[in-house]
Amino acid sequence: MTPAKNTICLWYDRDAEEAAHFYANTFPGSSVDAVHRAPGDFPDGKQGDVLTVMFTVMGIPCMGLNGGPAFTHCEAFSFQVATADQAETDRYWDAIVGNGGQESQCGWCKDKWGVNWQITPIALTEAVTSTDAAAAKRAFDAMMGMKKIDIAVIEKARMG
Repeated sequence: MTPAKNTICLWYDRDAEEAAHFYANTFPGSSVDAVHRAPGDFPDGKQGDVLTVMFTVMGIPCMGLNGGPAFTHCEAFSFQVATADQAETDRYWDAIVGNGGQESQCGWCKDKWGVNWQITPIALTEAVTSTDAAAAKRAFDAMMGMKKIDIAVIEKARMG
């Protein structure tokens, strides 16, 4: 298999394989593609430990690197998932938060490995980018008070 020209590399302490399997089981178009073990000892592991995991998240090629505790994830990087309806929004949000993750604001949440996710209904994006500035502001203001996005509330705010 020819490697992708550009791959997102995510640093994990020791559980890149677990994270990759969670993503593959949660999001369509996702898979665990390869697990590579260290050919020798390294600062935070030993020969034979899982070193890298090649996986795909909704069509995006990724590599999980078990690099140890030196670095952690932050909000400067997130996966932004556009959802079609409330059921899909709820499914992804609940999967991430319900698997040891945590809620944040405005459709953001963090999985148990510290990777940040924006679970963003298409209806929200359309509402806050509306050419009707007043409607966009109402929808934006409604979003600002939310954790998980409630599409019905966004639509109601948009309509005034």
